[in-house]
Amino acid sequence: MRNWIATTCTLALVTIHASGAAADTSAYELMEQSHLAYYYGADGGAARVTMTLTDKKGRTRERQFWILRRDVEDLGDQRYFTYFVKPGDVARTAFLVHKKPQANDDRWLYMPALDLVKRIAADDRRSSFVGSDFTYEDISGRLPSLDEHEILGTETIEGRATTKVRSTPRDAKTAEYAYRMTWVDDATKLPLQEEYYDGKNVVVRRFVAKQIETIDGVPTAMERSMTVVDKNHSTTILFSDISYESPLDADKFNERLLKNPPAAYRR
Repeated sequence: MRNWIATTCTLALVTIHASGAAADTSAYELMEQSHLAYYYGADGGAARVTMTLTDKKGRTRERQFWILRRDVEDLGDQRYFTYFVKPGDVARTAFLVHKKPQANDDRWLYMPALDLVKRIAADDRRSSFVGSDFTYEDISGRLPSLDEHEILGTETIEGRATTKVRSTPRDAKTAEYAYRMTWVDDATKLPLQEEYYDGKNVVVRRFVAKQIETIDGVPTAMERSMTVVDKNHSTTILFSDISYESPLDADKFNERLLKNPPAAYRR
């Protein structure tokens, strides 16, 4: 298309190609900004999380845990530590994850009943996160470079102006959905809603973020939910006691942390 033949047809094709490329670049940049805003706020932090699982009959189960994060580099490696405090049957259970966007994560599990630290398989980022409707990939993020992105327009979600983006996996084997729709908040770049579609254009999962607050200068979704539509099953997570002052350096996210987390995160 860069053959500047002086014909009206070729010039028209060049114009169309250039416009499409600009749109694609804009869509990718927006999704990269959204990824950074949602998964890489500050350099890390800590938060208490209350997770509520609701089944199709409306019955609920609740779990409480602390989650600590430390970034090694933006859009790159991260460290995650999860420590359960309630209910009693999961209390003191701990997960440690060394996230590697370009490779399989390293994961460890501490089982207090056995006083055992176990290395666990991490070749499937789409498996359930601690039995919830969120996957490990939902928690740690999917790189924008794995998808093709297209801006579809603008919409208002609960009074907030958003840009709607369609993301299609470059390699279908890397995702369990055919494409994803994301509504990105224009003001904060946070994803306010996502819908995951199958090959028949049916929504299979829906993510919603609410209660946007600015903490330590970082816009944060205090309530987040994921619904598995066909099973009518959902998980809601509420954040509290959030701090973006990272409590630990990256090298402290090691196996010793599983058995001996800081006292502040054991209650």
